[in-house]
Amino acid sequence: MFSEAISIAQLFGLISFALGLSTFYQKDDRRLKIVMLTLNLNHLIHYLLMGSLVSALSSLLSAFRTATAVYFVPHYLSPKRAAISFIFASTAFGLVVADSLQDLWPIFGTAIGSYAVFMLHGIKMRLAFLAGAGCWLVNNILLGSIGGTLLELSAISVNLFTIARLIRNQKSTRVES
Repeated sequence: MFSEAISIAQLFGLISFALGLSTFYQKDDRRLKIVMLTLNLNHLIHYLLMGSLVSALSSLLSAFRTATAVYFVPHYLSPKRAAISFIFASTAFGLVVADSLQDLWPIFGTAIGSYAVFMLHGIKMRLAFLAGAGCWLVNNILLGSIGGTLLELSAISVNLFTIARLIRNQKSTRVES
């Protein structure tokens, strides 16, 4: 029974891995955020099955954050106010639920992601995502999440590749002007 739960948990982690590759390959910010929303929801299930309440809570907040960024900001909510609200919520809930210093990694990752999603665009957003991915990488290694670890290693690599593509596009646009 226990090994079945672990293998199902790892399966959801591997699905997150695939979604993550798709997320950071996106050049369009809106598409990136929509795929990221799906990733966050899948990650929520993965972390619940892994038994990490702080990681699951951080994934849930990330899902709400991403949905808010796609559907409510800037039409109904100020990006700055949204960023502050999600950073505060992730920190407050995380500190209440955290049992050890190890549990702080997803909180840091979620806070960095919140700032990135609401306040940054293009290359700067993806650079902040790199920092957040580093926090999640540490978390996933500590949890023993195979898919999560592969996800963050790949997200870092793919994100760097996408940043390079965006820089190339900027340079070619300047040359053509």
